[in-house]
Amino acid sequence: MLNRIVIMGRLTRDPELRRTQSGVAVTTITVAVDRDFQSRDSQEKQTDFIDVVAWRSTAEFVSKYFTKGKMIVVDGSLQSRKWQDKNGQNRVSWEVQADNVYFGESRRDGQGGDYAAPAYGGGQSYAAPAESYAAPAGGGFAEVEEDGELPF
Repeated sequence: MLNRIVIMGRLTRDPELRRTQSGVAVTTITVAVDRDFQSRDSQEKQTDFIDVVAWRSTAEFVSKYFTKGKMIVVDGSLQSRKWQDKNGQNRVSWEVQADNVYFGESRRDGQGGDYAAPAYGGGQSYAAPAESYAAPAGGGFAEVEEDGELPF
């Protein structure tokens, strides 16, 4: 079986880093993703708002380098979570569990200058990713510095 999802969109708010009681980093973000088609009635693009959960070093990376409005690419899996509302009704929420996150735009697009935007993910507990790649403005992938450091 296969459960893989990749989304690209803009953050609807600044990420907030929290920690579980055992100290594990977690952040929940919402990504606004435009659909490729327009509504027949209004000729406007429709947008989906997708909840994403990142854990450990991926959560720390997202909270440190992303802010509201920034383009993000999330690679992960779709998961459901069952819960009860305040009236005791059973509910189901769907969210993406982020395995890897990438900058969706280069510094040239957002802040001036030129660099290869690194990727991060896998939920590893070590500080630097094993492989860091990015999607520069022209497409494709570009390798970043070997030490995993951001070039800015």
